[in-house]
Amino acid sequence: MTPQLFSAVLALIGTIVGSFGGIMAANRLTNFRIEQLEERVRKHNNLIERMVIVEQSVKSAHHRIDEIIEERTE
Repeated sequence: MTPQLFSAVLALIGTIVGSFGGIMAANRLTNFRIEQLEERVRKHNNLIERMVIVEQSVKSAHHRIDEIIEERTE
């Protein structure tokens, strides 16, 4: 095997290993960021569900207050 061919094969192997390593690192980072975004979406959805409950409670409280005010004015 000539030195040039040996050098070319080593360069090819190095390129393949380096590319594969880069792809794996990028994949891990992408998966990490997706997990972080999913957690933020979960928290946001929980907040929305809680706000719906609060809005219903406030609406009910306003109706009761209106009824009390009407009873006192009569």
